[in-house]
Amino acid sequence: MRFLIISHTMHKEHNNSLYAYAPYVKEMNIWLKYADKIEIVAPKINKEISNIEASYVYQNIHLNTIPSIAFTSFKNSVSSILKLPKIFFTIFRACKNADHIHLRCPGNIGLIGCFVQIFFSKKIKTAKYAGNWNPKSKQPISYKFQKWILSNTVLTKNIKVLVYGDWKNQTKNIKPFFTASFYNSEIEDEIERNYDAKLNFVFVGSLVKGKRPLLAIKIVEALYIQGKKVILELYGEGVLKPELQKYITNNNLENIVILKGSQRKNTIKKALKESHFLILASKSEGWPKAVAEAMFFGVIPIATKISCVPFMLDYGNRGVLIEPNLNDAVRQINLHLKDTSNLKSVSLLASKWSQNYTLDVFETEISKLLKS
Repeated sequence: MRFLIISHTMHKEHNNSLYAYAPYVKEMNIWLKYADKIEIVAPKINKEISNIEASYVYQNIHLNTIPSIAFTSFKNSVSSILKLPKIFFTIFRACKNADHIHLRCPGNIGLIGCFVQIFFSKKIKTAKYAGNWNPKSKQPISYKFQKWILSNTVLTKNIKVLVYGDWKNQTKNIKPFFTASFYNSEIEDEIERNYDAKLNFVFVGSLVKGKRPLLAIKIVEALYIQGKKVILELYGEGVLKPELQKYITNNNLENIVILKGSQRKNTIKKALKESHFLILASKSEGWPKAVAEAMFFGVIPIATKISCVPFMLDYGNRGVLIEPNLNDAVRQINLHLKDTSNLKSVSLLASKWSQNYTLDVFETEISKLLKS
């Protein structure tokens, strides 16, 4: 089978291997087990490999490089519009030669792929929509348009669209799905945590406005001011790092808030095992891996009510659902801290649920998709 991936993910080449964002590559390595020839249509960048990138495990991969596009400024928009014809015809030729077309959405390249696949109605296709599929959520027009094309069974045929969450009134080609980070073999015995002692909080994700890392810091700061023994470690990089470091320094929080930067899987895994709570007050998510990974080891997630997060947290039984403001978050956390015995139950429920979604289960479901 000649398997085609159409993606906006930046790729890098090093020592004859192809690298990209690690969670994406880890997932695609499972898909690619069932392919004979692999072609990827995606942008390429010449930079050093970072801690959050990994290599594909297969060598028979052809990277068909296309320019990256963005519409964040007038200059970028004009440049991107001029690049569209080349990108369109590169994707069109790749689709023509493929046996299976796999779209990665949402994104600008995914949007072009959505248009191109219309011309290949007889080809078998899958689409992974890694964003928020909630029909009622506020999203960019380009995202809504991708969702509309993918859901339209007249324009889009022979496709299974994998989305996070089980939403009402969806077309027959929309399939509720999940993602995974750990194998069955990584399931461990329940970790005993003392919620009456010092509380370890963790943040895992990009240091960008959409993830609200400053709110996470302010939540822990507020608990500290109330007299609670707390510490917060933030794992990730991003444009907000200087601003966060300045806030930490100006408010004398160096002893309770630590920026750890991007770290590899084993380091994150160790941190989760030693943590009581994860804070992820995002503005938007698909299936937040940080939340699922934390729950896997019994870390109680504190998260906003977005996308399928309420489902993941069983509407508060497997975690703490908050509004994206400081007072509400601190109030909700304090309510839970009043009953530490219940927190142990919440932790156990979180781990039991997350451990149902392992990479072993994920691979079984992928194989069913590709064989059906």
